[in-house]
Amino acid sequence: MTDSAPTVLFVCVHNAGRSQMAAGFLSALGSEAVDVRSAGSMPAEQINPVAVQAMAEVGIDISSQVPKILTVDAVKQADAVITMGCGDACPIFPGKRYEDWQLDDPAGQDIDAVRPIRDEIRNRVLSLMTEIGIP
Repeated sequence: MTDSAPTVLFVCVHNAGRSQMAAGFLSALGSEAVDVRSAGSMPAEQINPVAVQAMAEVGIDISSQVPKILTVDAVKQADAVITMGCGDACPIFPGKRYEDWQLDDPAGQDIDAVRPIRDEIRNRVLSLMTEIGIP
């Protein structure tokens, strides 16, 4: 990551599924061109194992990630804040990009239900990369 790389923060309540998958995709696809973070207002104890399995199927290992608490500082440091349609209230700071991605929650779902969520997240991450100029 370089000093000029944008910081993208993915936010979901538990920071265990959608936000972790999005961060995994952007980290893998954006490489050194972006600083990727994720957090939640009420982080779970561990990442959703089905989300880990779904990402492993596409060659991305998120098994070492842990849910993190959302802080005001994390939002302040981000250039783009992406919430995952889970009703999270983020502090709003001028000059930042905010998006809310309406996505089904993978919590409690089996792998067949999580795959389309994973694929939708990948598509949205690719669009976001184009929009914010990440090669």
